[in-house]
Amino acid sequence: MVESMTADSNHGGRRPVRVRRVDECQSLEDLFLHCLPAFGGAYLRRVYTLLDQAIGSDCPLTLAISGPVTVSGQHQAWLIPLLETGWIAYLSTTDAVCYHDGHRSLHKEDPVFEVPIFGDDGALREEGTIRVTDMAFPEQVLLDQDAFLSELLLQPEFQKKMTGTELRYLLGRRYAAEEAALGVKPGLLATCYRLAIPVLVGAPADGSVFLNSMKLWAMHNAGLIGDYRFELDLHAEVFEACAYHHWGLFDHPAGKLGTLILGGGVPKNYNLQPEPALGQVLGLPDIRGYHFDIQIVSAPVTDGSLSSCPPAEAVTWGKVDKDSYQRTTESMQGDYSASMPFLVKALLDKRDRFERLRRELGEERLFSAHPEARGYLRAAGGYRLFERRDALREKLLAGVERNREWLLSSITQHQA
Repeated sequence: MVESMTADSNHGGRRPVRVRRVDECQSLEDLFLHCLPAFGGAYLRRVYTLLDQAIGSDCPLTLAISGPVTVSGQHQAWLIPLLETGWIAYLSTTDAVCYHDGHRSLHKEDPVFEVPIFGDDGALREEGTIRVTDMAFPEQVLLDQDAFLSELLLQPEFQKKMTGTELRYLLGRRYAAEEAALGVKPGLLATCYRLAIPVLVGAPADGSVFLNSMKLWAMHNAGLIGDYRFELDLHAEVFEACAYHHWGLFDHPAGKLGTLILGGGVPKNYNLQPEPALGQVLGLPDIRGYHFDIQIVSAPVTDGSLSSCPPAEAVTWGKVDKDSYQRTTESMQGDYSASMPFLVKALLDKRDRFERLRRELGEERLFSAHPEARGYLRAAGGYRLFERRDALREKLLAGVERNREWLLSSITQHQA
């Protein structure tokens, strides 16, 4: 139990502030639990504590992440290690994250370098350098990426209508091959391909992967190239996201889902919308929102945007479970790039401690003494939901068919 959060009967149930000296801490977990007693630090402690509870309860987690996480190298620093634990069921992000993921996949030498945030951008433009905050790369990197994507999208396997999850699965497979040939570290899409983690993008037209498809579409319609039949199936992708949420509620033994939201925007909303889609729009029974909702967002709550929406507001939409949110949710205002490396490292260290105990004690004794170890040590191969998507969609379609009467009544115009 967190020392600073332990109730004291001598204080009428109040929680006394008890801290530990940092030089007495043996781990990052000790630091999170005992050296962050107040203010912003207490929010961070709460975020760590809830992630610990969600993982320890064997709850599948979804992840929504916005911002230039791939161009900045954060995916290799802490995101990929998080995905490789098997704790994450699926990922919601942006087309830009997927596009920039390929830069390092296509170059033997890392093309991204650091620049000052408040430097001479005119000079950078003159020399053909693109800047993303304090990251930069030659403009030729974008041109190489565009040429690669254009050639790839013309391949026979792309000449059909498909979900964006299939598009990004195929991209990940190709990126993985390029990375292996060049001997460079795996990127985000290659990792999601290897682990069969679905990658959902709510605004696919808002990014350069789709811009290259638009180019090929325009060339086809102008008579410059032959058939180009690639098309995104947005209906099927949204339904697929709903099927994954339905799986978490009714097929996984935990019977619940948690979400970790980093940044706001479309990835956050897309990640939260399966509950209202299943319950409000499709009218299916017993649909619940997320049990755990853990957010690190920079938008102030007073701006009224979805980015700033805290879990309590999401409760009113049904996106977060109304019966648990006061115990299992938190929204911390901040820049996730400053805290996620430490949070992930602390969680991975705890998993490693349980792994050592499993070797020493055996699973039966370990799980009896530390039931949360079972969730930490779930199969690192993950849920591989992309490989199961056809079966999960068919199961959800069967539920839609059974709800025939309600659905037909929902499209009948109301007569006053």
